[in-house]
Amino acid sequence: MSILTVSNVSHGFGDRAILEDVSFRLLPGEHVGLIGANGEGKSTFMNIITGSLQPDEGKIEWSKNVRVGYLDQHSVLKKGMTIENVLASAFDYLYDMESRITDLYMSMADVDEETMNSYMEEAGTLQELLTAHDFYMIDAKVSEVARALGLTDLGLDRDVSELSGGQRTKVLLGKLLLEKPEILLLDEPTNYLDEEHIAWLTRYLQDYENAFILISHEIPFLNSVINTIYHMYEKQLNRYVGDYDHFLEVFEMQKAQREAAYNRQQQEIAELQDFVNRNKARVATRNMAMSRKKKLDNMELIEKIVEKPKPEFHFEYSKAPGKFIFTTKDLVIGYDEPLSSPLNISLERGSRVVLTGANGIGKTTLLKSLLGLISPLSGTSERGFGLEIGYFAQEDGSDDDNTCIEAVWKEFPSYTQAEVRAALAKCGLMTKHIESKVKVLSGGEQAKVRLCKILNRPSNLLVLDEPTNHLDVDAKDELKRALNEYKGSILMVCHDPFFYEDLATEIWDCTEWTTKVF
Repeated sequence: MSILTVSNVSHGFGDRAILEDVSFRLLPGEHVGLIGANGEGKSTFMNIITGSLQPDEGKIEWSKNVRVGYLDQHSVLKKGMTIENVLASAFDYLYDMESRITDLYMSMADVDEETMNSYMEEAGTLQELLTAHDFYMIDAKVSEVARALGLTDLGLDRDVSELSGGQRTKVLLGKLLLEKPEILLLDEPTNYLDEEHIAWLTRYLQDYENAFILISHEIPFLNSVINTIYHMYEKQLNRYVGDYDHFLEVFEMQKAQREAAYNRQQQEIAELQDFVNRNKARVATRNMAMSRKKKLDNMELIEKIVEKPKPEFHFEYSKAPGKFIFTTKDLVIGYDEPLSSPLNISLERGSRVVLTGANGIGKTTLLKSLLGLISPLSGTSERGFGLEIGYFAQEDGSDDDNTCIEAVWKEFPSYTQAEVRAALAKCGLMTKHIESKVKVLSGGEQAKVRLCKILNRPSNLLVLDEPTNHLDVDAKDELKRALNEYKGSILMVCHDPFFYEDLATEIWDCTEWTTKVF
């Protein structure tokens, strides 16, 4: 029996159809990878099944008494709550049971024997449930998950209102995993996790006995935890048993078969039409011509596969800078407290350096300090001569009220509208995206708009902070190819070794200089 049944769901935004007559079912214990290109409707589907978005047509049916956990990165964490408070709130339903037991015992002094026996029975049942759910090990569970996701390093007594977007996402993920619902809904959970925490999440999901639906563009991670693929493609949702690699083999074979069937049908249509044209006017052959015309009219046409435009990235190179890109002397980075020991580092022209290490140890802070966006606590950082920098920051465009055309036009006012459209199209965005507001686009589409601004301005240094977050498989592959072709220097924060291992000339492990204790 399925936990979730989606029947004939259709949905769109304005005149833009996202889903058409989609059906889906989730079985107990099924580990589903929900895949598809940026903008195909994966997050829309998640919002529909969680009830935060009503479909235009169709029906959503959940099994009774199923607890659903959804990693919603837009959840609001209230000021005054600590990290520990939020994590422990995963067990609120158990604390309610404990409170009910206390109320029952308090009430027993004033009731008759029959009521007392009823209260005793209820209290015993609740006590068994508390024991079965490891109620008396909550503190240990909270500590384990907090440590595994790197939250202990932030301080469990820290107010959640002080956390960055990535840190808030980690807290919400930790709370969700502690809740251990019958079904987990995870939308790109690895975006703000480093390699160590991704490895822990991988093990957790591999051993997860309940069902989950996972959206992720990190194929090694996806392959290691799922057993079923649902592919969002051409407004449809199709099921494949197995991992992503197996899906890709079957999907490519299906595409080849459909293309061959389309070509055969087009040839048949041409031959039938030719016969009709040649014979409809002749009395002797008119009936045969009309028969073939009827066959043409009743033929169910096979649609031609129209491949969506794949992104084409090319970073423009300006001119050679001086030999040294950055040089620091006893540089200490941080905000209120130091995040690093004194740093004496240098980056030479032509280097491709990737910063690695756990979240929260100062990788982004180092980038901003080197760029002069924040002041160091002590020491100095000098930039080399003749630098022209392209900077990709982690923040998204979720608050950008401009259309994509307006957002890029502001950066390049000398461009014509046709040139702006062409630049966005090269990033893999279609007309329906280009004319939409940035804030309504998916995370991957927003990332492509931000990349567009960097691609079209000549540079000799790229500073990239987690550039692969939200990008689909095609976009990640193209970005890697473009960075390998780039003639300038690269300084990048990235948690995906499959992306940077063939690209980097140096890897700086930031745990070697951080003041954070692990």
